[in-house]
Amino acid sequence: MVSMKFRIFILITMISFLFVLPVAADAYTFSNDSTVIGSVKTYQTRGGESLIELARRFGLGYNEITEANPKLDPFVPGDGATIDIPAAWILPDLPGYDGIVINLSEMRLYYFPEKKKLSVMTFPIGVGSEGKETPLGTFRIVEKMVNPSWYVPESIMKEKPELPKVVPPGPDNPLGSHAMRLSERTILIHGTNRPYAVGRKASHGCIRMYPEDIPKLFQMVPKNSRVTIVRQPVKVGRINNRVYVEIHKDMELNINYFNEAVRLLVKKGLFQSVDKEKMLTALREKRGFPIDISN
Repeated sequence: MVSMKFRIFILITMISFLFVLPVAADAYTFSNDSTVIGSVKTYQTRGGESLIELARRFGLGYNEITEANPKLDPFVPGDGATIDIPAAWILPDLPGYDGIVINLSEMRLYYFPEKKKLSVMTFPIGVGSEGKETPLGTFRIVEKMVNPSWYVPESIMKEKPELPKVVPPGPDNPLGSHAMRLSERTILIHGTNRPYAVGRKASHGCIRMYPEDIPKLFQMVPKNSRVTIVRQPVKVGRINNRVYVEIHKDMELNINYFNEAVRLLVKKGLFQSVDKEKMLTALREKRGFPIDISN
């Protein structure tokens, strides 16, 4: 059950989101030997800023900013609190990169432009909730829609019979301003009228993006683009001869984090360059951004 504190906070946050000035998504370069992108920064809160507001401002999801700052109250971190801004990521482990790659464990989308094989843009997302998980696999973008109407699925109508059969475009439409349908036709990548749900497992399987992010991705992604959806709570990578590990909490996934980290490090020929104590600390804390574990 949602707490009263959370309900009140959401009302305040929805109003404050009207005045949020998010940072623009950057394009990052990478290579086979350099798969860590971005950088971790710090920020000091001012006034009544919450972690949810800061997440959107810095292009992060709720999960990312709370995992990076586990000791702070996400609703009231306090004036002058030092916040880690985890704007750094290790690319998911794939044999090659093409089109859109979504990692459900970290609730993040990566876009690799077809004509720029060593360039990537990345955005936070919301994904399916427990029992309504976003499906894994390889799909294609089969339809692109501007100002889409929402045809309410039967499963949602059973939960909320008061809803109309069709919700027209506008502020009450949960699809937002743009939507892209996958070849798994019940699944869309779309905007949202609930931006505070980005970085949460709260949808019926669709992929939600911030209202300011979906138009950018929509414009860049051609129809028939590949969409690869994976679930990788453990990622390892290297940059400037330093080894990094990135661990995300994925409570529904039955996995031995230590074994998975070792497997990936051995696979990439990095295990001999690792400080084992640093690795164990990173595995224990699961802070959701790249941690240097080099020896």
